[in-house]
Amino acid sequence: MSELVTLQVADEVATLTLNRPEVHNALDDELMRRLTQALRTAGADPKVRAIVLTGAGKSFCAGADIRWMQRMVAYTFEENLADAHVLSELLHTLRLLPQPVIARVHGAAIGGGLGLVAAADIAGAVAGAKFSLSEVRLGILPAVISPFVLERIGMTAARRYALTAELFDGAEAHRIGLAAECFDTAADLDVWIAGVTTQIRRSGPAAVAACKRELMSVARTPWDELCEQTTRTIAEVRVTPEAQEGLRAFLEKRDPAWVRPPGGR
Repeated sequence: MSELVTLQVADEVATLTLNRPEVHNALDDELMRRLTQALRTAGADPKVRAIVLTGAGKSFCAGADIRWMQRMVAYTFEENLADAHVLSELLHTLRLLPQPVIARVHGAAIGGGLGLVAAADIAGAVAGAKFSLSEVRLGILPAVISPFVLERIGMTAARRYALTAELFDGAEAHRIGLAAECFDTAADLDVWIAGVTTQIRRSGPAAVAACKRELMSVARTPWDELCEQTTRTIAEVRVTPEAQEGLRAFLEKRDPAWVRPPGGR
């Protein structure tokens, strides 16, 4: 059997590919566990500065696998709970990685596949991609992915698409904020992703990781506590070696130490 998830690293960018093209990379418990492990492996690699998540074949991820769903019909409450934790662990692992995660979306991004897009830091899509929060059509609901979806597209768009389960394309995903950009072709999407990862690699790796943590923390902190939290955070970061190097490099009009020269290793 081929690998369910492949991991390749080149030029400080890890590409994780869902590799079940025969079923449009539909999710089952085993694929989700493999993807969780691959994300942890990439996240723990100090040479990896950014992570691109994509799907082999015609789709990004078409949601739940039919055979997996057939097994779920007979699950007890406890079995369903354990099963839901597999998806929850995957999404939280993805979100908490120190490196930025970029979702590269083509074809279908349905149900849990849309959840992966929402949990990523940045997403780009081709115009012909098809998105749907399809759960209510099956008599269930997008509960586990809902925190990520609400954060990304807001309550107004979430109410519409979660309650209707209607399909929408890459242009609409861009309009509502699910995708940062939308392109006519996959080639154009790949050029954009290469540009995004280049920009990420010019930034301090520890600063990027700290920035991700701080943005998540600020988003859930009451306003009356934010002044103390944010001022303390920036003061702590400014005295780190990476910040000192970045500031000196700026003042000295040179690249900081973490920026590799073209073709360098």
